[in-house]
Amino acid sequence: MVRYLALVLAVALGLALPAAAQTNEDESFENELSYGINFNSNGGLIGGAFIRSAYYMNERMYQFGGLEVVEVKHPKENRLYNLGAGDFFVAGKQNYLFVVRPHYGRELVLFRKAAESGVQVNAVGAIGPSLGLLVPYYIRYDYGGQGGTDIRTEQYDPDKHRNLDRIQGSASFLQGLGEANVNLGVHFKAGLSFEYGRYQESITGIEVGFAVEAYPKKLVIIPQAQSSQVFSSVYLNLYYGSRK
Repeated sequence: MVRYLALVLAVALGLALPAAAQTNEDESFENELSYGINFNSNGGLIGGAFIRSAYYMNERMYQFGGLEVVEVKHPKENRLYNLGAGDFFVAGKQNYLFVVRPHYGRELVLFRKAAESGVQVNAVGAIGPSLGLLVPYYIRYDYGGQGGTDIRTEQYDPDKHRNLDRIQGSASFLQGLGEANVNLGVHFKAGLSFEYGRYQESITGIEVGFAVEAYPKKLVIIPQAQSSQVFSSVYLNLYYGSRK
């Protein structure tokens, strides 16, 4: 994941340098609304989604407010398949960790693109609270013996569910959502945004950077592995939006 983000950053910088040499026009706007998907080194195939609203301050600076929702996975997660039940589960996982991140930030224009083409490069920084939702991870466990079956859906407990062969699979995260344990933390992120757009009223781009968040206590995802209260990651955002 880190190598992939580094490659994307290198390609984006290569595209941005010729654009920096162009004669640019002032392309200021009052408001910009963008949304997209997030990939990060702590997430799965898709880490989450976000929405952002930016406002003009001056020709070089914009301020924005945003909301991001991501899933944070433990680096020791191992997804297994029960052949008999035909379902997957994560061995040893006790909780999902979903994080809601409202934030405030600033964008500094480093290179402004031409009015109809090119690449605009912005430095981005944001800070805000983190709402870490520990949602119980439910599995289907077979307590049956001597050929019988007694399948119960329960939150994984390493003291009760010791035999991985008896785990039939996992339930939907929605089953434990109402039992979520909310943890308040704080996060910071910084990166570079590469905006590709042929028209002033629409934008498409990528943002790459790093994020750090911290909580006052350790958040347990896999109880038999090391838990953390500080999480760091590199991320890639793909976004689309409009401005006026």
